[in-house]
Amino acid sequence: MDKDTIFFKGMTFYGYHGVYPEETRLGQRFVVDLELGLDLAPAARTDDLNQTVDYGRVYQVVKELVEGKPCRLVETLAERIAGALLTGFPVEEVRVRVTKPHAPLGVDAEVSVEVVRTRRSP
Repeated sequence: MDKDTIFFKGMTFYGYHGVYPEETRLGQRFVVDLELGLDLAPAARTDDLNQTVDYGRVYQVVKELVEGKPCRLVETLAERIAGALLTGFPVEEVRVRVTKPHAPLGVDAEVSVEVVRTRRSP
């Protein structure tokens, strides 16, 4: 199988994830970037959405996870996103980067976590 890639960059949501009380009370912006690895040749040949990934559905899944049940760790959020994409879409590999643009570090800094997960063979 050829591995092609679909990119999602800069998806921004408001969530309540974090270790500190003010993060879970006030919330903050989170930015999610994705790389979805799959063979895009069937979709390209047939011009059929059913042969690829519906971008709108991917966006909705990520939105629901980021804006939904809070996680203490951004690592947990990234893992949840990766798992949902691998089980809900015909992708072989996902790269998920979750960024906190204003991490509570006492200085203005952003922190990102990136996970790469692949579909397990049966």
